[in-house]
Amino acid sequence: MALKKKAWLIAYDICDPRRLGRVHCLLKKEALAMQYSIFYYEGSTEDLKSLLQTIEVRINRKVDDVRAYPIPAKMQYNCLGKSTLPEGIGFFSRVSSDLVSF
Repeated sequence: MALKKKAWLIAYDICDPRRLGRVHCLLKKEALAMQYSIFYYEGSTEDLKSLLQTIEVRINRKVDDVRAYPIPAKMQYNCLGKSTLPEGIGFFSRVSSDLVSF
């Protein structure tokens, strides 16, 4: 049985520039950067746990903060300021067929 993919928002606050760079590079390979420290990730709960374990060895748990939030299939949100995507470009989630626009 295939594990169900979900949409996740991963955010971090990392104090040390070296650790920050390592986590940022890792997440750029696994997820879509929405802002510098906020990423959109798609995967099962087990996939997310594995990714967070990989991140855990790169951070200092005493001073750094990494969080993952599930994104509901249907959601509403408001945006202010500059978008990370060009004007008129929307973001389609592969997990849900809903359009999420910026």
